[in-house]
Amino acid sequence: MSAIEARLGKMGLALPGPRKYPSSNRRGCVRVGTILFVSGHPPQHPDMKIREHGRLGADMTIEEGYAAARVAALLMLATVKGEVGSLDEVKRVIRLFGMVNSTPDFVDHPKVIDGASDLMLELFGPTYGCHARSAVGMASLPRGQAVEINGEFELSAEA
Repeated sequence: MSAIEARLGKMGLALPGPRKYPSSNRRGCVRVGTILFVSGHPPQHPDMKIREHGRLGADMTIEEGYAAARVAALLMLATVKGEVGSLDEVKRVIRLFGMVNSTPDFVDHPKVIDGASDLMLELFGPTYGCHARSAVGMASLPRGQAVEINGEFELSAEA
């Protein structure tokens, strides 16, 4: 078990299985040198009871959105682990891009995506977990999911 996964365990969290993609025209991530570009991930985890679907500003609270963003980040990390074998291969979190399914008047997108950012900071520390980020609102997201998050990670070595 990697040190990062051990840290997750101490937090009472575990990685879900890696996401399966319904089409052969895309992947969960693409590695270019030491940079891993991770596709958008929804808030899906079979062992965590959270609201995956909903619209911030309508039928979902900021706290529920925060929890959904945290779960989406866990699913992203499962994809990273599936690609590189161990989360200890992550040198730093470079950037997260968070999309929030929200009403036009909702303005707290950053508070929602903090669920993912806070997790990265807790796991990788202030030097390597602090990252660039965007948090934006969307009129809708696939399957009505509350959030979708993608990102880039620097890896320790090239493949």
